[in-house]
Amino acid sequence: MRYPSPADERVLHERVVQRDPVASTDVFMTYMDRIVKILMQRLGCDEDAAHDSTVEVIFTYIHKPARYDPGKGRLFSYLMQAARHRVVDKRRSADARARRDQKYGSDFAQRARTPKEELEDLVEARLAMKRLVERGYLKNERDWDALRLILYGERSTESLAVALGLASLPRDELKRAVKRHRDRLMKLLGRFGKEDSDGES
Repeated sequence: MRYPSPADERVLHERVVQRDPVASTDVFMTYMDRIVKILMQRLGCDEDAAHDSTVEVIFTYIHKPARYDPGKGRLFSYLMQAARHRVVDKRRSADARARRDQKYGSDFAQRARTPKEELEDLVEARLAMKRLVERGYLKNERDWDALRLILYGERSTESLAVALGLASLPRDELKRAVKRHRDRLMKLLGRFGKEDSDGES
């Protein structure tokens, strides 16, 4: 599909402003696929992230077309830039959320401890495991075993792989799989820690 000319874009924009009932469909048909493709190529994001951001931007434009000023540039450029910003903002938010989720678990699992602290942490870990089960966070035995090892300070990829039932995987694949599960469990622990502290406040 060819890019619309500046004149075509002005006509399309005017139709959106006038609430032409099929203008919104034409905007999606004209811009959706090409913006998604460019976002994936230039930002390296997956198709879902590119698609969701583009849909949100086009819907916002259709409902509030007056925000676009035709005198400042092409409609395609306006939508493209807005979608790009949306992807970047979502990525930053997701990264910040992941850091917050992991902070509780990372601080707990990685800090150096004296023998007395180790005993206190062991008791705390047992209580945390009990509460995790009671609240439905841990739903299978493998997650239970792996998180127990993490809470007790285990850092060995091989030990976690055994607990998760991944020991038969090739070495490189095993390391990636263990990291993925460890990150997932750390996020779970982070969410639990936040809810736990919220509940006590």
